[in-house]
Amino acid sequence: MATEEPAYTVASELAPGIELRDYAPMLIAEVEVRTNDFAEAGNAGFKPLADYIFGNNSRRDRIGMTAPVQQSEGERIGMTAPVGRTETAEGWLVSFVMPARYTRETLPEPRDPRIRVREVPARMVAAIRFSGRWRTESFAEHQTLLLETLAKAKLQPKGAPWSAQYNPPWTPGFMRRNEILVEIERTQ
Repeated sequence: MATEEPAYTVASELAPGIELRDYAPMLIAEVEVRTNDFAEAGNAGFKPLADYIFGNNSRRDRIGMTAPVQQSEGERIGMTAPVGRTETAEGWLVSFVMPARYTRETLPEPRDPRIRVREVPARMVAAIRFSGRWRTESFAEHQTLLLETLAKAKLQPKGAPWSAQYNPPWTPGFMRRNEILVEIERTQ
């Protein structure tokens, strides 16, 4: 059974496993989790978001699960910042991408006041893909490699990198798909 993922096209490959992607606009649902621990934030953020898509919303509709679950690191995010699991002054933002069939007007409203739905415009993103269980060390290692590759290519990141995890927790580490992504300034 295929899980829907955000729509993108690969613009170019910067290095093995590192792509420049053009993402289509998307809707996300996100929740702030107040903890300093990356893994704890992912677990704590998943529950209210899963509740929302499993029917805890204004119409009690089930919303299809998509991949990835995203988490990013950086400063508190405003409405136009990159999406993801983001480290804020008080914790992390954890998000689910909503299925493409929804618009802001047709998506049911969350009943949980901690969940915010927002539109993310089309954008260019650099991504590095890797497998294995999620660890803070692997995030740091792959983030460094991604940012070094961008610097060599003279590409400017726009905002903080974020993580994307595509598999359920029972997936063996060697079969897992993880990514670190960062929005890129368009040079056109």
